[in-house]
Amino acid sequence: MAADWGPVVVAVILFILLSPGLLFQLPARGKVIEFGNMGTSGLSILVHAILFFCILTILVIAIGVHIHSD
Repeated sequence: MAADWGPVVVAVILFILLSPGLLFQLPARGKVIEFGNMGTSGLSILVHAILFFCILTILVIAIGVHIHSD
């Protein structure tokens, strides 16, 4: 039986890329966006969580990313 690893791989990559403060923080403390500040706030966690859910839903359900292993 083949396992579908597509959603797992997409979720891990998005989790790493959308971690608040790692690559960017939206919204930042003093600006709209800051890059690589390694800080976070409650509002930016909420915004990044919403972005994560929306992009993951689009990639997994609408586009249908699949990686099968045997």
